[in-house]
Amino acid sequence: MSAPDAPAEFMPNGVDPRLLELLICPVTRQPLVYDRAANELISAKARLAYPIRGGIPIMLEEEARDMDVLPGLSGGADEASGVQETGEGT
Repeated sequence: MSAPDAPAEFMPNGVDPRLLELLICPVTRQPLVYDRAANELISAKARLAYPIRGGIPIMLEEEARDMDVLPGLSGGADEASGVQETGEGT
């Protein structure tokens, strides 16, 4: 039995998709890309990957992974790998 005012849909990791649409990179103020496989929000311009822990995006620069350190995530978004663009782009 679920509560009547519970959010309609959550992603498997517990993140509300509406929240992901609102988040932007705190460094560049640009939209983020959701990497479902790594459970991270990617800022291509800042080359940072913000972790999602317990369904909560950790939007702190000091907690973000530097993508230049690990060469495995170079390149753009790929829908086949579970990467999904977020934000409005403003």
